[in-house]
Amino acid sequence: MAHAHVCNGHDHSAFFQSGEDSILRAALRSGQGLAYECNAGGCGGCTFELLEGEVETLWPQAPGLSARDRKRGRHLACQSRALGDITIKARSGPEYVPPIVPQRQRARLLSSHAITSDIREFRFRASDHAHFLPGQFAMLDLPGLDSSRAYSLANTGNPQREWHFQIRRVANGRGTEALFDVLQPGDEIGLDGPFGCAYLRTEVPRDIVCVAGGSGLAPMVSIARGAHESGLLGRQQLYFFYGARTPADVCGEEQLRALPGFGQSIHYLPVVSQPGTDGAWRGRTGFVHEAIQDALPAALANYAFYFAGPPPMTQALQELLMLQHQVPFEQLHFDRFF
Repeated sequence: MAHAHVCNGHDHSAFFQSGEDSILRAALRSGQGLAYECNAGGCGGCTFELLEGEVETLWPQAPGLSARDRKRGRHLACQSRALGDITIKARSGPEYVPPIVPQRQRARLLSSHAITSDIREFRFRASDHAHFLPGQFAMLDLPGLDSSRAYSLANTGNPQREWHFQIRRVANGRGTEALFDVLQPGDEIGLDGPFGCAYLRTEVPRDIVCVAGGSGLAPMVSIARGAHESGLLGRQQLYFFYGARTPADVCGEEQLRALPGFGQSIHYLPVVSQPGTDGAWRGRTGFVHEAIQDALPAALANYAFYFAGPPPMTQALQELLMLQHQVPFEQLHFDRFF
């Protein structure tokens, strides 16, 4: 067991790292608000400076660390493990304190089914619990991989201990290869969670906008389901945008239609960027972030936004909302994945 001391310039905190945990997971498991987003080495949100001690780097080529960061001796907390006692300088804040402390457990695959040609829903039953908030994600330890993978949840917390993931197959992706081609119903994996800061906020009375692209469908469906279960949709409207490349990639409507209020308080708006030349697609075309400006009935600063999808989509949304429409940052909720 290693002891870590964190300094962020104002406050100081300490926690213990044990077992297989990275510095980040150990901090979150201890209830510390260490800054992060993806927990998988891609975003760079958990960069820290090592002041004292030694660390082991779990993924030396992690894209979340820039060449400049490497030259300056910085590290990623999600891809580092302490080798004895350490002192680090890292960003932290109350917004990163986990509302539900993540826990490791075992989970057994119950079933999987296709949503589109390249997105499947995988349903697991965990050994201990399914405590998580709408919009959060979990880390899965998959067969044949030496590091865990982050996948967003599509369902909501439940007493049946079920964790549902809607996952898009990635070309040459070892994680999705294990899920799509190797795992069979009854197989058991490791599951750690929940993680993520882009979970549904129920205390602010604003209409909700969900924007999903690709496998960003999962957390947005979870947000919509959570909004219904919490009673929010009795008072607020929810606008659900799905950005697809082709008409065959459009999805999400089936899950939303199962919720009471579809068509009244829940509004589904798919957008296709490559509709083809046959004229079969009659819906909105273009990029999904562009459609938001025309489709929403009120000024954009009146809404709470949740979004998940490819990095170009999330970047375009941030620029549109914050720069062009002055939507306050606290009304934007997203976790970056690469």
